[in-house]
Amino acid sequence: MEIKANLNYLRISPRKVRLVTDLIKGMDVQEAEIQLKFLTKKAAKPVLKLLKSAIANAEHNFGINKDNLYISEIQVNEGPRFKRWMPRAMGRADLILKRTSHVKLVLGTKKEVEVKKKKSKPRVIKAEELEKDKEIEKQLIQEKETETKEDIKEKTKAPSKEKTSKRKLLTGVKGLGKKIFRRKAF
Repeated sequence: MEIKANLNYLRISPRKVRLVTDLIKGMDVQEAEIQLKFLTKKAAKPVLKLLKSAIANAEHNFGINKDNLYISEIQVNEGPRFKRWMPRAMGRADLILKRTSHVKLVLGTKKEVEVKKKKSKPRVIKAEELEKDKEIEKQLIQEKETETKEDIKEKTKAPSKEKTSKRKLLTGVKGLGKKIFRRKAF
């Protein structure tokens, strides 16, 4: 049984994250948690959060106990790089790459475990609810049929086009027209 969790776009260089992930590869989940809690690297905190997420996935989705899990695989791949510029002498600019990481964590089980999938309960619809729904549908159909052709024509009528300038329309809003139309563009 494999339980997966991903962490994408982590704003730490993959080289620095690999230092942390190589340390916990192959460990039991509980040992890895303790190791990450007391590690002083910046990447330890997000990796610990990812590990906790994977454990929660295992417990909630498959009913697997935390004691029966270990880290079978952990990969750190390079994400997109943000490009920033650093001003240098004589008007030049140097490129700075802000690197990101994608971390993929796979947990395995020590022993073969029965997977307890939760069954969703079928929703029971009462006869009263069905009757109410049918009544509402009938009312909507009757309302549509009662609309006359004249009502439909009024709704679809295009607004009358009067010849007014943009300035006249916007001058009603306390000088907004003056601010927008300062130059004589029309």
